[in-house]
Amino acid sequence: MDPEDSSEFEEDNDDEEEEDDDLMLLILPAVYLASTGIGTLDQTSMVTDATAIETPSQVSKFNDAEWICKVLEDDRGQGYDKLRVEPHILLELSRYLRSNDLLRNTRGVSVEEKIGMFIYMLSRNASFQKLNDRFKYSTETIHRHIKACFDAVTPMTAEFVKPPLTQAHRKISSDTRYQPYFENCIGAIDGIHVPVTISDSEAAPYRNRQESLSQNVMLACDFDLNFVYVSCSREGSASDAAVLYSAIESGFEVPRGKYYLVDAGYANTPSFLAPYNEVPYHTEEQDESNFQPMDYRELFNVRHAQLHRHIKRTVGLLKMRFPILNVATSYRKDTQLKIPSAAVVLHNIIQRQGGNEELLCEQTIPFASHKTVDVPSGDDTYGYDVSAFNSECDMGNALRDGIALRMWADYQSSISACMSDFRIEKAGLKEY
Repeated sequence: MDPEDSSEFEEDNDDEEEEDDDLMLLILPAVYLASTGIGTLDQTSMVTDATAIETPSQVSKFNDAEWICKVLEDDRGQGYDKLRVEPHILLELSRYLRSNDLLRNTRGVSVEEKIGMFIYMLSRNASFQKLNDRFKYSTETIHRHIKACFDAVTPMTAEFVKPPLTQAHRKISSDTRYQPYFENCIGAIDGIHVPVTISDSEAAPYRNRQESLSQNVMLACDFDLNFVYVSCSREGSASDAAVLYSAIESGFEVPRGKYYLVDAGYANTPSFLAPYNEVPYHTEEQDESNFQPMDYRELFNVRHAQLHRHIKRTVGLLKMRFPILNVATSYRKDTQLKIPSAAVVLHNIIQRQGGNEELLCEQTIPFASHKTVDVPSGDDTYGYDVSAFNSECDMGNALRDGIALRMWADYQSSISACMSDFRIEKAGLKEY
């Protein structure tokens, strides 16, 4: 059964479903006293070992409650590698949800524990049975709380996934490689395929060019590694350009005179600037001292790649925090299609609260997954399948050429100046 199914439960059944929760009313105060040293809790019984998490049948309900409290109290400790979010961030998120009446404490289950369940699900691809075993609540209670978290977190995109600022970002304005050429760039866009599990009767449109099933998710980010837009639920057979156009029809806007950087799978337009086709596109950091572009197009592609990689890094962080995005899940279709939006919201909250990226990269977390499937990494080239973009390509090409030629002229001038200085210095050494 899926979180969506919990809506069919009648209100009259709630008391029966939450009978298992009542004990928490006595446990939480006891845990608080124990954590302050007033109680008599045997500290050796704490769940502090990462391996203990994987043997839920050996963990008491008392320790489940104590575990959530320790996550909130310990600003480093064991909480992070269990939930993939630092405890102080979990606490701030819970306060926000509670103060905005998006989630409420229910009998024996706090907002903090509900969010703990939710993040545990996203970071482990945890089934409802695994959540049931781990948190020691009835299946119906787990369903209801997970559904409540989806209902609370997914709409938060309006608050936490906002359009970027229109002025030049300091990443651009402070670097002569990008300023003034990319002064009107406000971010980068890329598409990712998220595997899905769907019935045979609905599978056809979700079958991508790798013959696996996925949804094509469009993501846009700024240069601070925050997402500024997410579009979910498009079928895996849809091209990146088609997903972008669908997002525009749904309200995604680019301010006049501004643009996002996109890869070759998108049309080159005044609002979405793509690299030159059939020209080397250097995806790795270039050694500026040795790099010698052959012409203005190659130079443009290098600078474009250096900025566009911010979306690659942002997506990489998202998938490290929520590796459920890498595998097909056992949840029903509607729930699967919501997962990317929920993950993006949580990512942005973690970024705002100063989540530690280095510690994230150091974590190795047991993760339940199905058999790995191949999914496309993005379209190689734009397929001219969106007529609305086709009519804008000439204007996009003119904008790109103008930027590239100005960049090339300045680059050549700097090379000439360096050569002149070198000749002067060499002549001076000979005279000496």
